[in-house]
Amino acid sequence: MNTPFPVLMVQGTTSDAGKSTVVAALCRLLMRRGVTVAPFKPQNMALNSAVTADGGEIGRAQALQALACGIAPHTDMNPVLLKPSSNTGAQVIIHGKVRAEMDARDYQQYKTIAMGAVLESFARLRQHYAAVIVEGAGSPAEVNLRARDIANMGFAEAVDCPVILVADIDRGGVFAHIIGTLACLSDSERARILGFVINRFRGDISLLQPGIDWLEQQTGKPVLAVLPYLQGLFLDAEDAVEATQAERGAFKVVVPQLPRISNHTDVDALRAHPGIDLQFIQQGQPIPPADLVILPGSKNTRGDLAWLQQQGWPAYLAKHLRYGGKVLGICGGFQMLGQSVCDPLGVEGAAGESTALGLLDMVTELTNGKRLQQVRGHCAFAGADDARVAGYEIHMGVSQGAALRQPAFMIDGRPEGAVSGDGQILGSYLHGMFDTPAACSALLRWAGLDSGHTVDTAALREASLERIADAALPLMDALERLPS
Repeated sequence: MNTPFPVLMVQGTTSDAGKSTVVAALCRLLMRRGVTVAPFKPQNMALNSAVTADGGEIGRAQALQALACGIAPHTDMNPVLLKPSSNTGAQVIIHGKVRAEMDARDYQQYKTIAMGAVLESFARLRQHYAAVIVEGAGSPAEVNLRARDIANMGFAEAVDCPVILVADIDRGGVFAHIIGTLACLSDSERARILGFVINRFRGDISLLQPGIDWLEQQTGKPVLAVLPYLQGLFLDAEDAVEATQAERGAFKVVVPQLPRISNHTDVDALRAHPGIDLQFIQQGQPIPPADLVILPGSKNTRGDLAWLQQQGWPAYLAKHLRYGGKVLGICGGFQMLGQSVCDPLGVEGAAGESTALGLLDMVTELTNGKRLQQVRGHCAFAGADDARVAGYEIHMGVSQGAALRQPAFMIDGRPEGAVSGDGQILGSYLHGMFDTPAACSALLRWAGLDSGHTVDTAALREASLERIADAALPLMDALERLPS
């Protein structure tokens, strides 16, 4: 079947305007029509990532968009991924593999090389798919980053593709965002914008209409669609931690919101469980009593470990365990549970060694090699339950010690992770462990919640993709009415 635009780029007036969701919705609508379609994000900066079937690493948003297309995630869908390790530096991942650690100034010069990787991946996708829906990053109005831009208009100009501009009305100032963004663009860049999408609207549309009329008169471009504010979506976040949910269940779970928290989507299944009240605890916030503490992944394990210690978490964890609470560490959080974390090569910052929390008898050494693998196995801690588990590993570092003799999981025939002798502490490198319903139930029983309720994250994700696609039908209709 035909598609209105074989290549269409979705840019936003701000970060978190809804670009990722609009791309996913358009991808699902095209898939419904029998169009072979793929998502593409030239450059992504995110600490939530996914492991692809070809053994690489991309942003989780692009993995979600691939699901919307009905295809497997591939490194070509996000050829440049930046994973911040500090306020000024990031790990640079090209075609799914770590290329270097760079500060912002060095990366600005490196963009010329990165653009080659971007165009190479884009060309391969164009060969295999009838349509490619491209997502920009941040905003095209960031004039300080215009030189060598590969993420927004720099890419659009290079491949000569049309653009739609998404603005979030829920945060306010939507008309100023759109007009201001256009003012920051060149004539040729403004010309390639087909129109605007006003996102996350709630209220009486008739009250918005005068503003739409004014905007169209001022810009000479149409408002293609006004998309509704949809509550209760279960979609993988690109990076930002959502606001803490309203209290909903009696079983209390707390998660420290580490400065460099990564793959916090690991706990999404728990947020969706009606019997669980999950809270992310920010800097300076009092830590409430809990049944389960989850130490999440980190892009800077030693730095985030120091933050935990400064925030008083060691004393809290000691009391929590003394009163029978459970502690689960995932990836970087698992490394923090040991006796020490050593970074002799300066993989995540300054070289050195940090004293860890001392809750498991093991030590970790960070290494240059990154393990990237999708895995399957069963829950060794579950005893007779033998619950199946699936997930992915994405980490730099090797852990050794007596604690590993009592593994948490058996993964592809090998022991993985650790469980303390008293059964109160569990640690693992396995991301996504709660996404398999059987493993989620087993983990919650271990933690002290045997509710009988299971959360099927795959089904929730699929239902949400269908909802956003249905909501975006007016946008697709408007695109089809435009001259191609």
